[in-house]
Amino acid sequence: MDCRVCVAPGDLWFRAGGGVGQIGGGFSHESEHDLALMVSDFLENGSLGSESWCSSDSDSGLFDLAHLAEKIPFCKLSMAQYESDLLSVVHSLLLSMNETNLQSINFNPCYASCIRFYLVKLMRLSGYDAGVCASKWQGSGKVPGGDHEYIDVVNYNSSGSSERLIIDIDFRSHFEIARAVESYDRILNSLPVVYVGSFTRLKQFLGIMVEAARSSLKQNSMPLPPWRSLAYLQAKWQSPYQRQTNPQSKIISSANSFNHEQCSEQLRRLQSSLHSEMDVEQLLKPRNSESNWQLKPDRWRHPLFRPL
Repeated sequence: MDCRVCVAPGDLWFRAGGGVGQIGGGFSHESEHDLALMVSDFLENGSLGSESWCSSDSDSGLFDLAHLAEKIPFCKLSMAQYESDLLSVVHSLLLSMNETNLQSINFNPCYASCIRFYLVKLMRLSGYDAGVCASKWQGSGKVPGGDHEYIDVVNYNSSGSSERLIIDIDFRSHFEIARAVESYDRILNSLPVVYVGSFTRLKQFLGIMVEAARSSLKQNSMPLPPWRSLAYLQAKWQSPYQRQTNPQSKIISSANSFNHEQCSEQLRRLQSSLHSEMDVEQLLKPRNSESNWQLKPDRWRHPLFRPL
């Protein structure tokens, strides 16, 4: 049987009984081996037992998908003004990019790094302390090893302290699962196309989506795979990282054109998704204003929705 597990960009594509191929990011040999063995074991044994890689992340139990769907809008709105301003800047810069811009960034293979580095270049020209961060972690306990690439921006306030904000340009892909029920897909499509904000708010999204994935998979008698566990997802942005702000730039050769063609296609999809998201938000604005929709104080007191 040709059984495949498709993991989000930055993770791995596995073929049971076959080899391991790299989609992006640059996993170490050790993390590839650990995750390959775990996926093979997961496919062969199903639930893997109570002491397996797929055991529950918490004792919170399963949440109703409809209840979880209601939490996403509150999570999206619980941002400080500087986060909202930064989100608008990131959207504008991404929509201003074109395929020719990507050719000034030299990567082989690329896997969307050129999009991130060019976005960082534009942000730094606009005065932001932005950089591309490559995180990496070793497998431990229930958490398989891996790596991830994202953008951060250091926000400095008047008191002299600073806060690190996260930008992930392919946010929804981290939560794609097999045989998702329709209500899960609706939750997935309600997430931001591009995440911009603090790690604290990011963890709110992660907690919601892990419970939603677990609930969706349970309806198909499937356990939550370890690469969709809360600990694994948090490791992507919470692990030690190396930060780059000024990659080597040169015009790519024809030998590398295929890699940048992939990134060009990803840029087109990203921009299309951003336009769709903006259209939906524009349609919802009159409805929200007519009903005088506000966040209720008791919602703010929920542990997942503390104001920043």
